[in-house]
Amino acid sequence: MTTFGIIGSGNIGSNVAKAVIARGHSVVIANSRGPASLADLIADLGPSARAATAEEAAAAGDVVLVAVPLRAYREVPVAPLADKIVLDANNYYFERDGHFPELDAGEATTSGLLQTHLPESKVAKAFNHLGADAIPTDGSPTGTPNRRALATASDSPEAADFVTTLYDELGFDTVNIGPLSESWRVERDRPAYGIRQNREELAANLAKAPRTI
Repeated sequence: MTTFGIIGSGNIGSNVAKAVIARGHSVVIANSRGPASLADLIADLGPSARAATAEEAAAAGDVVLVAVPLRAYREVPVAPLADKIVLDANNYYFERDGHFPELDAGEATTSGLLQTHLPESKVAKAFNHLGADAIPTDGSPTGTPNRRALATASDSPEAADFVTTLYDELGFDTVNIGPLSESWRVERDRPAYGIRQNREELAANLAKAPRTI
């Protein structure tokens, strides 16, 4: 059993929590409003989940998911995430987050920004390019024809391997894009973003993605 720290209790965070709890894992989840605001979500998730502060979720998690608005990524605690695998589900919506010139110019990636903020962590892109409600519902057994595939990217082989194993456990195939510098291929408005695709289709969509939009 893995304890997942989840920082961000919105659509992605809450649905990842449901999915991993259904597979026998436990969750410590936090948001920006404090543990008391999570009472209804914890009641829904059941006894394998508890509410916490972001610092507590980061410290408690064997692996930690960051699923916050990109504008808040610098608020993610650093010290308790040292040496841990951190799953980055962040997406860049300038309408919500304000403009990041380095992202607008194609000089950085959302996951690369988080990795710079967490220099001693092993950041991997995960869960950012599908509708959140599909995370606990759209998986299928290994070997299922036309099985849905999801992408990951990481500078850490250990982190990429973890995501691959987790995706398979949740019912998805994996396409490993490579290092974080290539993770822009699965960011917003690229061909692989937001649609259902199998492994071959995902690989093709990643390959034809434009660097800037």
